[in-house]
Amino acid sequence: MLHLLFWLLGLAAIYSYLLYPLVLKLAGIFTGVKEPATEFRNSEQPVTMSLIVTAYNEERRIREKIENTLAIQFDITRLELIVASDCSEDSTDAIVAEYADRGVRLVRASERLGKENAQLAAIQIAKGDILVFSDVATQIPEDALQKLERYFADPSIGAVSSEDRFISKDGSVAGEGAYVKYEMWLRKQESQLAGLVGLSGSFFAARKEICQEWDIHSPSDFNTALNTAKAGLRAISAPDVLGYYQDLADSSKEYQRKIRTVIRGMTGLSRHKEVLNFNRFGLFSLQVISHKLMRWLAPWFFIGFFIVSAILADHGWFYFLAFLGQLAFYTAALIAQFLPNLRSVGTIKLIYFFVQVNVALLDAAIKFLAGQRMTTWKPSAR
Repeated sequence: MLHLLFWLLGLAAIYSYLLYPLVLKLAGIFTGVKEPATEFRNSEQPVTMSLIVTAYNEERRIREKIENTLAIQFDITRLELIVASDCSEDSTDAIVAEYADRGVRLVRASERLGKENAQLAAIQIAKGDILVFSDVATQIPEDALQKLERYFADPSIGAVSSEDRFISKDGSVAGEGAYVKYEMWLRKQESQLAGLVGLSGSFFAARKEICQEWDIHSPSDFNTALNTAKAGLRAISAPDVLGYYQDLADSSKEYQRKIRTVIRGMTGLSRHKEVLNFNRFGLFSLQVISHKLMRWLAPWFFIGFFIVSAILADHGWFYFLAFLGQLAFYTAALIAQFLPNLRSVGTIKLIYFFVQVNVALLDAAIKFLAGQRMTTWKPSAR
């Protein structure tokens, strides 16, 4: 029995990281991949866009964000700019009001209920066919909306996600590390099949009709991807639409950001459990289970696998090596926790990152099961 449990837990632990990509590849071979049309639609009424920026106490960065937004190259007669204030208590609203004569609209939430509630206030007054959502910390290239528009020429596309690029403290652009490449590859495969199961929350767009079912208690990026699937459309990743934002000024806050992101994701899925119905959503359900649910469960599988490996360590050389390998892996991460300089060293860097992510997943799951939810938070300094 323990031997069977060893293999089941081992396979379950690595499924979302190693086996799921193979499942996507095989699914693409058997079902065929879907490429979005990228030609402009021929219409006497070109698509209009509303760009919504959400802000809470962003007096330090809001002016730079507005200037970045105003520099976007897009037909101004087809573009609406809205800043949604989540009851900011500093001078954010006053700064936004200075740009009223340049077409920037300010909408203030009636009470502070979080990012999604502020976005909802903006959605209710937005006039665009396509709603584009962006965070204050994200800088958008001048041609980004022109590229976004091309994807919506395909009527089967309901939402489009940007790809993230990080600006390091020295000004260099990152975003090509092993993990990012892996995630972007997954996004590409999902885009070509049933669609993304999550968008980049810092910069994404969706058809206005997709945004009518706006849940203020779920993360808008995840909620939009799920609503797109429920509408029979696809959410895709656009590799040529980029969003740039800086690393957190305090790297210790990254762990808390991971926990917040996971708790919000779990909250979203718990409020959209119907997408797990394979009979109704088919391949999309498999993608949600594989990419989200199985990854959230992975830390529990890893713990179980480690315990079973320890029990079976004297049942043969294979089980002994399996236990020894895990012990060495986790020991390396533990050493890096106490010796920060090691975190930038090749393999140690990957090991530490992987373990930290899974510890954060475990921490988030415990908090979620204990009833903790997160709709409001103070933006981290960048």
